[in-house]
Amino acid sequence: MRVKLLSVLWLVCLAGQVLSPRAAAQDDVAVVVNAANPVASLSLIELRKLFSGEKRFWPGNIPVRLIVRAPGCRERTALLKLLNLSESDYKQYWTAQVFRGQADSEPFVAPSVGMSIEAVKSFPGAITLINANDTKPGVKIVKVAGLLPGAAGYPLH
Repeated sequence: MRVKLLSVLWLVCLAGQVLSPRAAAQDDVAVVVNAANPVASLSLIELRKLFSGEKRFWPGNIPVRLIVRAPGCRERTALLKLLNLSESDYKQYWTAQVFRGQADSEPFVAPSVGMSIEAVKSFPGAITLINANDTKPGVKIVKVAGLLPGAAGYPLH
């Protein structure tokens, strides 16, 4: 009986260790690009440059196409945290970018995760942020600072 109890406790502990990366990934926001994009990893600085419109082209001269979620979404909150902006500052920033001719338009706002994924699949230069558990086949998750969602120290939550 004692051996069975210890075996059960050991299995519970082991299950907790196996499931912990998945639990961590639930809180993480993945950086997702078109599957044909050659980029596999980005630094936080590179990611900020992409989402601020400062970096406009991928390798191979492919234009960056920003896909962002609507205000109030978890992915939008992660984006604002990444850029260190409030929602109103973000809106003002992009209005100014367009007004000065530094951007053709504001980033495309996708009202759903499904639309974000479909947009990334459709545009070779597309990039978006999606809750790690909502990613689907047909897109590529990019490492951030050398880490994938669910890894200890992953920076986007």
